[in-house]
Amino acid sequence: FEGATEQEILDLVEKSRQEGFKDMTPDGRVLLYDGRTGEPMRRPVTVGTMYMMKLIHLVDDKIHARSIGPYSLITQQPLGGKAQFGGQRFGEMEVWALEGYGAAHVLQEILTVKSDDIRGRLKTYERIVKGLNLTEHGVPESFRVFVKELQGLGLDVEIAYEDGSMGELLMDEDEEPALLPRVRTHEKREGPAGRPEGALDDLFHDEVPVEEDRGQLISVLGGESDDDPEEGAEE
Repeated sequence: FEGATEQEILDLVEKSRQEGFKDMTPDGRVLLYDGRTGEPMRRPVTVGTMYMMKLIHLVDDKIHARSIGPYSLITQQPLGGKAQFGGQRFGEMEVWALEGYGAAHVLQEILTVKSDDIRGRLKTYERIVKGLNLTEHGVPESFRVFVKELQGLGLDVEIAYEDGSMGELLMDEDEEPALLPRVRTHEKREGPAGRPEGALDDLFHDEVPVEEDRGQLISVLGGESDDDPEEGAEE
């Protein structure tokens, strides 16, 4: 301890013996008596002032709830702790518990719309407010982060979609699952290709007609074309 030395403590004990605690032993103990029988205890007991540090754990300071709030920038999962207005952690062992009960729908809700399913949680909150039926869950952001980590290791990750197509994981869930593989197929073959619909429209200029050959499309985007631009633009 960084407080009083042993000699200082012995001096204070001796001072206490001289000022009224004559029964105190030199090591600071006092002969006590049993409160029920009145008989003295077998051995002297250390007597002194007891200090307590109150641990402030009150329900009013700990109770916390949230519907929506701040999310992590990387994982898009709710932050933790009352101070950050975070959510309740649902760990691996809690997942095992729900799996043991067979609560599949509750587990899916907790791991998607209540966590890092960005599109799903927005749509769910909107439909709850409007009193509508809930939509299907989307892809959790944690899965997207996992795919990006694998790609960062040099692995070529392809996603198998419900329609049987394979392709990259689309970062915009408003796009159709099989849209990206279909667009790649159009780019590889010669001849006319339809303009893709959805969020990929931003990749193309608005002045490009819907039906256009590949050569004209490259020309508009800044590349060179072997075909006559006027011939490709005619309908």
